[in-house]
Amino acid sequence: MTTDASGAQGLRDRLAAPDAGADELDTRILDAALAEFETYGLRRVSVEDVARRAGVARTTIYRRFTNKEQLLQAVILRECRRFLTAIAEATEDLASPEDAVVEGFAVGLRSARTHPLMTRVLQSEPEAFLPQLSMNGGAVMLAARDILADRLRRARPGVAEDHGTVAEVLLRLAVSLLLVPGGGLALDDEDAIRAFARDYLTRLLAFPSSFGPGGPPSSGNAGDRRHRSDSP
Repeated sequence: MTTDASGAQGLRDRLAAPDAGADELDTRILDAALAEFETYGLRRVSVEDVARRAGVARTTIYRRFTNKEQLLQAVILRECRRFLTAIAEATEDLASPEDAVVEGFAVGLRSARTHPLMTRVLQSEPEAFLPQLSMNGGAVMLAARDILADRLRRARPGVAEDHGTVAEVLLRLAVSLLLVPGGGLALDDEDAIRAFARDYLTRLLAFPSSFGPGGPPSSGNAGDRRHRSDSP
């Protein structure tokens, strides 16, 4: 699947901006849709169900949202905005980018794990989660990555690093932990999550600058190093 750059940029702008375009009726419809999706999942909910809960006619919803998929994307967009706002507020006044990575990761993972819609989908329809992240060529992931990368750049002015890569690795790791819980990483409480982020994730901030202009070594060189380190 190719990346829709214009879609990603447009979504990034909408995620970063306040939800000023939504009027009272939009909010009412989106609130009703969110409640329906949280209660019944993504597949079982119809536009008629949302209209009934919102107390409006189906035609009212269709005048604002072309179909159920567009309505779902609008709900996800609003929840992503709230999610990123929570991370931004939690990391706004921290003294160092390392602290921002630790706190942002902890707040983000906790928020995702406790969000009613996320919990509902991951428990009953996990296969429906990734398609929403990959819509418009992964525009949601790219938008979130860009916003987090901007936060890192502001925390480290003048540092020439690929903050976008660091931000995307953090996001993809968080998605992996959500989709495949358990395993050997015991990240079940706040202290464990923060300790993991401090011990491992903050290293990403130094990784790009630890190599020369050629970037990280190739897999062949890495294999040579492992072989040499294993030799007596």
